[in-house]
Amino acid sequence: MTITVASRHDKSGPGTKRRQDRPGAKRTTRRSGRLRHISLPYLLLLPALLLELLVHLVPMLMGIVMSFKELTQFYISNWSEAPWAGLDNFRMAVDFNAPVGESLLKSFLTTCLFTVCSVGLCWLIGTAAAIFLQERFRGRGLLRTLFLVPYALPVYAAVITWVFMFQRDNGLVNHVLHDQLGIGDNPAFWLVGDNAFWALLTVSVWKGWPFAFLTLMA
Repeated sequence: MTITVASRHDKSGPGTKRRQDRPGAKRTTRRSGRLRHISLPYLLLLPALLLELLVHLVPMLMGIVMSFKELTQFYISNWSEAPWAGLDNFRMAVDFNAPVGESLLKSFLTTCLFTVCSVGLCWLIGTAAAIFLQERFRGRGLLRTLFLVPYALPVYAAVITWVFMFQRDNGLVNHVLHDQLGIGDNPAFWLVGDNAFWALLTVSVWKGWPFAFLTLMA
């Protein structure tokens, strides 16, 4: 009698189980689980993405607004109060006969030359090194490690090291070129003037060619 009463008042009987195990319910549960599984990585990346957009997008928008203002030394501390200049700044920049336009054009051409030389030399040296290390020989693993040192070295450590090396009076570069090899009448200034282009190109190639080498070896 007790068993009969319990089965009569039990709401999870065989009929209910059959209704819960219907194909539609299983499909809905499977679909919701798949959506949660797919959306979880994007939800985890969302805070980092928002911070990244905040770091890059806000300064970009501020720079665009500042480009339309007449900024002088009196408005540097509070650029929002600077008078509106409209397109006058852009007209001045594209006037290549004026000093500002001439300097801008020179900077643009120098940047293009630097980019072509840096990328070209990085991939040329990286390709040559990758081809050289395709053959098996004694010490190949050691050379691979040494080739990747510039790429693995932190940027600030590399910059500080090269700044000391390019010093005019006590730098290693002038010591080798001027004191040891006798090239030039006086030690050169590598960090200012026209020689700065070649100094920056040297550091850029030294830092970047291991990436091309690693990519080609992979």
